[in-house]
Amino acid sequence: MTAVYKDEEADWLTVCLKYLLFVFNFLFWVGGVAVLGVGVWTLVEKSDYLSLLASSTFAVSAYILILAGSMVVVTGFLGCCAVIREQKSCLSMYFFCLLVIFLIELVAGVLAYVYYQRLSEELKQHLNQTMTDNYAQPGREAITLAVDSLQQDFKCCGSNNSSDWMVSMYVSSKQAEDRLVPDSCCKTITPHCGNRDHPSNIYKVEGGCITKLEQFLANHLLVIGAVGIGVACLQLAGAVLTACFIYLLYKEEEEDL
Repeated sequence: MTAVYKDEEADWLTVCLKYLLFVFNFLFWVGGVAVLGVGVWTLVEKSDYLSLLASSTFAVSAYILILAGSMVVVTGFLGCCAVIREQKSCLSMYFFCLLVIFLIELVAGVLAYVYYQRLSEELKQHLNQTMTDNYAQPGREAITLAVDSLQQDFKCCGSNNSSDWMVSMYVSSKQAEDRLVPDSCCKTITPHCGNRDHPSNIYKVEGGCITKLEQFLANHLLVIGAVGIGVACLQLAGAVLTACFIYLLYKEEEEDL
């Protein structure tokens, strides 16, 4: 009776783990879609601003999330097949994939957190110089478009304030045609509207564009970090469940011999 009871208990544990893994795989797949979505959203939403950043950490974090999300979507199907067939080799591969994805997402989350900590300092050191030295300069079309989008989207003018443009290469050049600020600073853009820098004509925002951009990027980085680390923890739980399931399958195989 004791042996029969133990066999029934082992079967019960195996069935429970099997269904738990099915539930996990569904959550795993949903998490993968979320990770992939956040990565794509980060790169597509205001992607022009990436050219204004001194480092590529922000973009790298997003690309890592896209890689991890794609792997999760594929691995989720592999996990379902492995659990249904109860194939130890497939389950071992699934376990290995979970650990790899766990590390990838953890790296993305940590990168986002680290960059979040030094974002303010980087923008203060580089944004003003990037804007004033590169706006409307030959070969700097991407930065010019990014600055125009930044000032229009966030309704701001200049890195710290509109007076930053007075020392810019653009305003000092003949190309400016007596403009005091770029036309993208204007509340209503018309040709040569940047000739007047009165508050009724251009955006005068406390803290300038740097404050707006910092807040925007910080919010994105928090989402990247939270999703990356959150789904990584889900992966770790799945790896533990998979390891237990593999152990039970090996134990059943030994008992059948």
